Amino acid sequence: MSAKKVRIRRRMLIAFTVVLFISFTLIGTIFNIAITMSSDGPEIALAETDALEGRVRLILIVIVSVVFAVSLIASYFLSNSITKPIEKLGEFATNIGKGEFIPNDFDFNELELENLNKALNKSVQQLSVYDSEQKAFFQNASHELRTPLMSIKCYAEGISVGIMDPKKASETILEETDRLSDLVSNVLCLSQVDSIKTAYDTEKTDLIEIIIDCVNRQQALADQKQIQFIYDFGDSSIFCNCSKPLMKRALDNLVSNAIRYASKEIMISCHERDGFAIICVLDDGDGISPEVLPHVFERFYKGPGGIHGIGLSMVKSIVEQHNGTITAKNNEDGGAELTIMLPSV
Repeated sequence: MSAKKVRIRRRMLIAFTVVLFISFTLIGTIFNIAITMSSDGPEIALAETDALEGRVRLILIVIVSVVFAVSLIASYFLSNSITKPIEKLGEFATNIGKGEFIPNDFDFNELELENLNKALNKSVQQLSVYDSEQKAFFQNASHELRTPLMSIKCYAEGISVGIMDPKKASETILEETDRLSDLVSNVLCLSQVDSIKTAYDTEKTDLIEIIIDCVNRQQALADQKQIQFIYDFGDSSIFCNCSKPLMKRALDNLVSNAIRYASKEIMISCHERDGFAIICVLDDGDGISPEVLPHVFERFYKGPGGIHGIGLSMVKSIVEQHNGTITAKNNEDGGAELTIMLPSV
């Protein structure tokens, strides 16, 4: 069991009180001696008076020396109790700056230093997770980027040596180029969202307006697959503080994901309840298989019909950056249901 934590301010107050107590005790002793020596009456000779003054002066010098010595000793021990832990924390902070994200097991008696140490350890854990995620992200991103690049290279070489039909090969190259462009765009968005320092501005935004804009941009693709959109909105607009470009990208991904898996229709609802804006996108497809469901928001996890494995993970990152949540489940009547909850204003 760790020792009881003491505030630095309390420790300094105790040391100051001890010094004052010693000082007043010694001063009181001097006055008692002076009163005792002068109690013999006015007949004390002048020589005796001079001797008394000399003794009092000597005692005062002794008192000042003792108080100074006690203060010096108290200051030494007090400063050591503070500076040594600070030096340890300073060295720990330097190691963090060097990329050593290993928590320490320091145990300080001072409450303020203990709280500071806990805060540093928490930061180390967060930085360690962030560092691991970034390394995994770039490894997966490089792999995903390599795939379309290799495809483009193969078809371009086939055209150059005359073993592939130029028209069909060029169509494939254009498809892979579009795929590569979309992947790079998503990677850049993820890197922006995952930045430790928030790099975007928020504003009061009408969520229903964003949803309708996203649907209109993808209406042609839905018409091509003969998919109908059904809306379930309230009578009034629903607002939240968010980055409009990022929220558009999140809802774009949500809508395009629903189009990819829907059979005939997609229902999109947006309502406000208990201080939250709730957006629900429901398709009438086959739903999400039980083995895929726990991984739908993992980066670069591609289920059946997936493209890059980035879309839903990016939606999750954007929503969480706006202090919201997103969940995925299979609807009782069939199809996948994805729900976003954001603080409303």
